Amino acid sequence: MIFVALFFEGWTSHEVDAATTRPACTRPVPKPVAQGGPVVRIDGKRTQSYAMPARTVALTYDGGPDPVWTPRLLDLLRRHHAHATFFVNGAQAARYPGLMRRIRDAGHEIGSNTYTGADMGAASRLRAPAELSLARSAIAGTAGVHTKLLRMPQTTTVNTVCDAEWSAARRAAADGYLLVAADRPKRKPSLGAIRQYGQTGTAYAETKKLLDTAGANRFTTVSAGLGRASTNTPAHASSHAATRTAAPAAPASSNAPASTLDRWTGTGLVWAAAAGRGLVEVMGWVLAVAGALGVLRLLMLALFARAHVRRLTRFRPGSPWLRQVNEPVTVLIPAHNEAAGIEATVHSLLASDHPHLQIIVIDDGSTDETADLATWIDDPRVMVIRQPNSGKAAALNTGLAHARHDIIVMIDADTVVERDAIQQLIQPLAHPAIGAVSGNTKVGNRRGLLGRWQHLEYVSGFNLDRRMFEVLECMPTVPGAIGAFRRDALMGVGGISEDTLAEDTDLTMALWRAGWRVVYEETAIAWTEVPSSLRQLWRQRYRWCYGTLQAMWKHRRAALEVGPAGRFGRRGLSYLLVFQVALPLLAPVVDLYALYGALFSTPWQSVGVWCGFLVVQLICAGYALRLDGERVRTLWSLPFQFLVYRQLMYLVIIQSVVALLLGTRLRWHRMQRSGTAMPTHRRPEYSPSRL
Repeated sequence: MIFVALFFEGWTSHEVDAATTRPACTRPVPKPVAQGGPVVRIDGKRTQSYAMPARTVALTYDGGPDPVWTPRLLDLLRRHHAHATFFVNGAQAARYPGLMRRIRDAGHEIGSNTYTGADMGAASRLRAPAELSLARSAIAGTAGVHTKLLRMPQTTTVNTVCDAEWSAARRAAADGYLLVAADRPKRKPSLGAIRQYGQTGTAYAETKKLLDTAGANRFTTVSAGLGRASTNTPAHASSHAATRTAAPAAPASSNAPASTLDRWTGTGLVWAAAAGRGLVEVMGWVLAVAGALGVLRLLMLALFARAHVRRLTRFRPGSPWLRQVNEPVTVLIPAHNEAAGIEATVHSLLASDHPHLQIIVIDDGSTDETADLATWIDDPRVMVIRQPNSGKAAALNTGLAHARHDIIVMIDADTVVERDAIQQLIQPLAHPAIGAVSGNTKVGNRRGLLGRWQHLEYVSGFNLDRRMFEVLECMPTVPGAIGAFRRDALMGVGGISEDTLAEDTDLTMALWRAGWRVVYEETAIAWTEVPSSLRQLWRQRYRWCYGTLQAMWKHRRAALEVGPAGRFGRRGLSYLLVFQVALPLLAPVVDLYALYGALFSTPWQSVGVWCGFLVVQLICAGYALRLDGERVRTLWSLPFQFLVYRQLMYLVIIQSVVALLLGTRLRWHRMQRSGTAMPTHRRPEYSPSRL
């Protein structure tokens, strides 16, 4: 519906701007018509021409109504007790219905100048009748009348109606229209003439000059002039044209009351046109706001990421006043049908250089060999717990109940960690105020285009966000792929809540509200497997987004609290609401408006703005890749991400918001794994940059 309204508004508002200059005539109108009067009636093969009688001047005004000059022209005509014929554009009539009623109430005549003022000779067979019918509806809806007078756009004298324009004129005449041109400007008013003006300041000045020097001339409408001629002069007609002084019996005005149905149809057109204009105006503001927010977000990410890597290593390993953390760690791995990757996950943990690990695999009702594969790993550090399917949060709580150590690390069953990941991950816990640490999650299966897009999102989106969140002290999520927690912090918030589908986000927000700080350790690297199909990606992101919205609503009161909870609420929740919910909801509108601008308004400007925003995104993404030690050449896929991937993410957010507002209960969606978390080829020199 929005696209239809925009398309209609763009067509009616900008089609004329795109019109090209009409070439010179190659097939003139028939000679008798060219030499006849300015008013032409075509009845089959019979063509008649008419002219104004002596000392009768028909004032005609094309285009409009214009909000500035039409009222002035009406006042001028009223002062001189003169009447005129206004050939209006239907689009302008729909825009200014009040002026149309004023023209009618002042006794002036209304004619059609088509709907948009397009060149009827260049219009297609579908567009030409639409121009006439829409103009007819607009006039009926605003002035309540029908008109049979038509002035072809870009027409002055009769001989300018040539080539395809003459064919279009014949088709219009078949619908009952009387074609009205104008006399040559040099024709003296005393001989009778039709004068043609626009609705401009120049037209006002020329009309005033003509009326002030009127003499004995009578100024009237086209129909009134033809009616006066018909009472004084006999009609003469031929197969081509009549003499200039002939006229048929004609009413004082060609305007007749429109039917009730036509009036309602026209009113609907006026409302639709107003809705389209309003939509364009609103979307212009939306575009400005969304564009400003998008640029602001990119600048914030870049600036805070820079601050993150240059800040004092106050809460980082190596600080002289912070001890090295070497305490034993319990690793919890919730698993449901993870046979494809559970062995790789456990073996990567066993290869860790942290010396004291307890690894607990919680099999949450798997129907495959997940539990068996984990059990067959012959290592005393590995414990396998089987339970009926109860969900990820319940599985983590089960593992937490069996944990023997005070530091808890949670790992997804499709995650493979680097050798030093656990050791690096727990180092920030040396500071007593830190209750949780987020690791650096990377995409392992990034060979396909969809994998590359998600890789860019993880690096330039999630991880760059986490750098900013740490500086602002409002980290909203410790990802389930890799995160470290204090056991007493977890127990203090009642363990892992089952209230939302985003248990990791819910837990992180609960820790902030309990007074704990949450930080990001970019050197603790874990490789995860991302969805390999659009369907799986949709289901995963739908669950993430829906669960995040649930968590935001659950912890909304944090914005009113003090201390770490208040900082998180006012900064973190506000950021999520503005940049993760509101901005993506506006993004489709922005894309639609950009398409509108490219089609109807200023295509090069629209393309330029889009390319400028893309360049800013490329710079920001390139900086993020450099910080994470990734190859910058991956950026080649970013423009394609804008065209497909981003649109999918926007739709996911829209669906999630609608589902939440409607109270829809979302089931857990599990992704099919293929065991490709660890990339097949990695750079051995990989090391995230701190510079």
